[in-house]
Amino acid sequence: MLRIGLTGGIAAGKSVVARRLAELGAVVIDHDVLAREVVGPGTVGLEEVVAAFGDGVLAGDGSLDRPALGRLVFDDDAARARLEGILHPEIRRIAAEREALAGAADDRAVVVHDIPLLIETGQADRFHLLVVVHAPAEQRVARLVGGRGLDEAAARARVGAQATDEERTAVADVVLDGTGTDEGLCQQVDALWQRLCAEVEQESDAAAEA
Repeated sequence: MLRIGLTGGIAAGKSVVARRLAELGAVVIDHDVLAREVVGPGTVGLEEVVAAFGDGVLAGDGSLDRPALGRLVFDDDAARARLEGILHPEIRRIAAEREALAGAADDRAVVVHDIPLLIETGQADRFHLLVVVHAPAEQRVARLVGGRGLDEAAARARVGAQATDEERTAVADVVLDGTGTDEGLCQQVDALWQRLCAEVEQESDAAAEA
């Protein structure tokens, strides 16, 4: 099994890469999806979040009010660290379970962990290969304003809250260029996939001969 960490700054094109990898046959574990699952209604995670931040983070139907929670933690480092201390252990536990299932089903599986804040949470050394989707910060700000409807101040705040471009590329094993079209980015993914499949095949053959 080949374990890949996938990350990139907001609006760099990481979602395009994850989607294409899944189409090609990778097992993609989306940690953003897991972050929502671990605080779903009735979960221990939601109970812990409410205990830490109060009933004001609950919506009328008893689910998590994400915008309300976001307002509490976005500019408060201590509050954000408290939230991460609740979420991250559960996210990693579930991710490990799903990775183990993929490996049990196919020992040649390529498992991709899609983690937006991979660098920020100190996980750069947890994978066989670290893939970073890169687009310059200014281009990502423009995409957030033009494509997602954020005002410029909000877009810059989102970009500034993440690791810098230099911090991500410094630890990357593979850097994919997210500055162009989705089609061009997918072509880069296809080339990477061919390489990964060849490496998995070689490793499997070597293990069989040993």
